[in-house]
Amino acid sequence: MLNRIKSPWMGIWNGVGGKIEKGEEPKESVLREIMEETGIPLSDVEYKGVVTWMVDGLITGGMHAFLAEVPKDFEYHTPISTDEGILDWKKISWILHPDNLGMANLKYFLLKMLEDSNTYNHKFVYENGNVADYSAEPMEEFVNV
Repeated sequence: MLNRIKSPWMGIWNGVGGKIEKGEEPKESVLREIMEETGIPLSDVEYKGVVTWMVDGLITGGMHAFLAEVPKDFEYHTPISTDEGILDWKKISWILHPDNLGMANLKYFLLKMLEDSNTYNHKFVYENGNVADYSAEPMEEFVNV
């Protein structure tokens, strides 16, 4: 997990990611971003769909979502301070704990991504900075993501 030091998620724990560069496919982008933000070299990730959001009535963004596993014997000592924020391993129970107020919207969709082999469009509606609605709609499988 990454506790971001810049807006808009400053001080909030979230997954690692970033922007797709011109000419990149989403999978290429996420592998590059993981390497840039963590230094962890991965060769494969699993596509899990998209997360989109509407803020105060306007569609303002979206992202492709992926899962990755590092080998069980992989050593990566945290916490680590980076240009993006603080990297640290977190247990799923900590991420999903109802009293954890320092998480991004992962608590809404993380279990579905971990436990369900299907891909979804996870849709958020924000009003006044809070999640007003969330839904997950099944997606068709993507071949070239």
